[in-house]
Amino acid sequence: MQIYWTKINKIIEETPEVKTYLLDCPEGFTWEEGSHTHFALEGFNVGDKPNRNLIRHMSISTVPQEKSIGITTRIKEQCSEFKATLSNLAVGEKVAIFKTHSNIPLKRQNKNVYLLSSGVGLATFRPLVLAYLANAQYVTQLHSLNIDSSQNYLFLDLFMTNKEKKFTVQFVDQRQTYYEEVSKLAADTQGHFYIVGSDDFLKQTIEVLRTLGISPQQIMIDKHEQSRDILLPTTPTT
Repeated sequence: MQIYWTKINKIIEETPEVKTYLLDCPEGFTWEEGSHTHFALEGFNVGDKPNRNLIRHMSISTVPQEKSIGITTRIKEQCSEFKATLSNLAVGEKVAIFKTHSNIPLKRQNKNVYLLSSGVGLATFRPLVLAYLANAQYVTQLHSLNIDSSQNYLFLDLFMTNKEKKFTVQFVDQRQTYYEEVSKLAADTQGHFYIVGSDDFLKQTIEVLRTLGISPQQIMIDKHEQSRDILLPTTPTT
């Protein structure tokens, strides 16, 4: 396993609780849209065993063309040791990234693509939107639906409806409204549905889609195969 040590080159305050940490790209480090990585703080690998309190599984919110690795995360006043330590880091300090992989690259199969997210989960979809806007080939249209009860919606400079590019955007702040909109989108029985959020959010959204006839093969979640099989079994469970 290769560990890439790099430096924070910029910290962006997206909202009062959400920050994006932009990291220098280490030589030889590559990724694609929809990628996640293990993001670790100094001291995580001191001793016989890794300190898992200093490691988090994070989505990369940038594309390689931006020449920085973006990590976007919510940091509340009451937070974990990891986020408390992260919040005190400054530009120029070191962090580590390793085990980078994409479970949800943008599918280009001449279908409509729907991005369903909760809160800061929108950061996972930012690279997919950028990839689509740069090259819409074999994607019929793209639609984003995000729910955030704080109403501090992220990336409003990017997540705005662009009819010319066939990219539409919805933000809602209530669960009932969100599920009503998901049900409407599920009328497209051939579409691809990407979901990012908490496990409860995934389970509930999957249940709505499956009830309305969307197959597991049409649903993409940012999980390894074993976790995916639990949340999204291809055969009915008894």
